[in-house]
Amino acid sequence: MNRGDSPAADLPSSTLPLAAFDKQPRTRLVFGDGTLERIGALARELGGTRVLLVTDPGIRAAGHADRAAELLRAAGLEVSVFDQVRENPTTLDVARCLALARLGSVDLLVGLGGGSSLDTAKGCNFLLTNGGEMKDYWGVGKARHPMLPMIAVPTTAGTGSECQSAALIADEHSHQKMACLDPKAAARVAILDPRLTLSQPHRVTALTGLDAIAHSVETAVTKPRNAVSVMYSRQAFKLCIGSFSPVLAHPGNLDARGRMLLGAAFAGLAIEHSMLGAAHSAANPLTAHFNVVHGLAVGIMLPAVVRFNAVDPAAAEGYLDLAVGVLPDVHQASSAGGEIARWIEVLLQRAGLPTRLRDVGVGEASLPALAAEAARQWTANFNPRPVTATEFHQLYEAAL
Repeated sequence: MNRGDSPAADLPSSTLPLAAFDKQPRTRLVFGDGTLERIGALARELGGTRVLLVTDPGIRAAGHADRAAELLRAAGLEVSVFDQVRENPTTLDVARCLALARLGSVDLLVGLGGGSSLDTAKGCNFLLTNGGEMKDYWGVGKARHPMLPMIAVPTTAGTGSECQSAALIADEHSHQKMACLDPKAAARVAILDPRLTLSQPHRVTALTGLDAIAHSVETAVTKPRNAVSVMYSRQAFKLCIGSFSPVLAHPGNLDARGRMLLGAAFAGLAIEHSMLGAAHSAANPLTAHFNVVHGLAVGIMLPAVVRFNAVDPAAAEGYLDLAVGVLPDVHQASSAGGEIARWIEVLLQRAGLPTRLRDVGVGEASLPALAAEAARQWTANFNPRPVTATEFHQLYEAAL
């Protein structure tokens, strides 16, 4: 048989359905060692003159905030700094940030830090330009007026918030997380400088890395997944799963840091197209009621969710597409989900993190309330298999 004569039936194929999509790139990615140095020029390109730099005390102490402010001022911009963002930001964080933004009459925002700082900057942008309260924007596309340009500079390889149009803000009193999504909230530019992640403590590196891996795994099988999201999911998984252990073992490995950072950004782009699933729905109540850090909560729940979803043939095919050529000995859909779940558990152990809910203070008596709350989470709607409170109770039991 001549080249090109092989019948189409002999070619590998996929049974994954291709959903419709509408891709419009919103965020310019500037990746590489030392790219923070370009922040002043990029801010000027966006027309900025008065900048609010939004960050947290740890990033300020590490010197990253002062360096960014120095570079912005060197480019001729006025800079105010809000450095009091707390982990899992609430409406109070946004209100405090907003007060400083109004005081400085800012025309450009810079979010510098982890997802908390980036989300606070986005939340401030909603209220500064559109008024009202965060609850007014809970949902999709509720901002009526244009928003200020924003530059996102992640210092962790985790949330992928730099590539998302959502601000995740909790109510200060009820602790209910509100996902406020609007295309206008997306950063115009994301600066991905792996050198900024070198200052992360071991635990933060591990927890944020697990979050990025979870994003790549969940987005690969959700109901809205499509050709674009799957492309980002697959590349994110490959970059992060292969770099997680090297980063933990050799924290100064800048190449591995860069791969984790880029993988997290790609996973964030996947979320923009395909959303998340049951692992994140189950994780949020653990954070709200047991103060389990988000990355750990997702990491503990993810193996149980993957095994649960792998019963669905389309999800099993999605896991195979994600893992083949990346994880060893994955060649068929029937085993792909189990291997992904096993590897997540291995990575938790390598990072020295708990692998069971009982290890973080969760008991059997708490499961019904947790399950009921998880079932009300927005991302549960996108899971490939239906998940009610009954299924969530089973998932929590499996992770206990």
